[in-house]
Amino acid sequence: MVGPVLAASAGAIALLMLITWVISLLRTDASLVDIVWGLGFVVVAATAAVVGDGFRDRRLIVLSLVAVWGLRLSGYLAWRNLGHGEDYRYRAMRKKWGDRFWWISFFQVFLLQGALMWIVSLPVQLAATAAQPASFGPLAYLGVAVWTVGLLFETIGDAQLARFKADEANQGRVMDQGLWRYTRHPNYFGDFCVWWGIFLIAAETGPGRWGVIGPVVMSTLLIRVSGVAMLEKTIGKRRPGYAEYIERTSAFFPRPPRPLPAASADRPPEG
Repeated sequence: MVGPVLAASAGAIALLMLITWVISLLRTDASLVDIVWGLGFVVVAATAAVVGDGFRDRRLIVLSLVAVWGLRLSGYLAWRNLGHGEDYRYRAMRKKWGDRFWWISFFQVFLLQGALMWIVSLPVQLAATAAQPASFGPLAYLGVAVWTVGLLFETIGDAQLARFKADEANQGRVMDQGLWRYTRHPNYFGDFCVWWGIFLIAAETGPGRWGVIGPVVMSTLLIRVSGVAMLEKTIGKRRPGYAEYIERTSAFFPRPPRPLPAASADRPPEG
């Protein structure tokens, strides 16, 4: 029953993105798509759980894990972004396309993110279609453990950064404390682990193994496209000391910070 699950998920995503696009036009704020990103995966997981006829407990555990991750992410982004105006990326697009932005955004922002959501969520969809094995094995337990590590990194990292930014004394400084001491992007690393963990659960089934494309695409987005690569194009200009932070701190996978060369170590700390 793979086809109906994939089709139903695509339809649910299309409807969600259409509604979000209309609301974004009324609010003149395409940033709403970022808030809906996590929620969209919850919609997919719920749709797959209802339409799919696979092992019930697997459908429920995958739905639960995706719901915890997605609702936390959407809630956090809503708390952080609402009331602060449109994100600079969409303002730049709005300026570039002018009066045509309203319909161009539908394809280049909303439908594009919807398509990526459908691809990344393939492990969720395919796991819901497999009746066998009708039990959980070592791979599923490993998947839950990897997912837990990811959620902790993402949640703790976001909380540490929010607390750091709330202190006016830290304005313009580099966040290099807590998890941010070991990776420059603990939240992105957390997303990485969450989706590889969900894939491991799905990979105990025949159809679920084909879902490997989901975490591969998510990893590429996080590391090479819209995550680390995009953020670090401009952050060095806005954060004095960020170049030194790069020298000593892993970009993605956590590890102890590198010792700085003697000349750098003698400089006063910049954050």
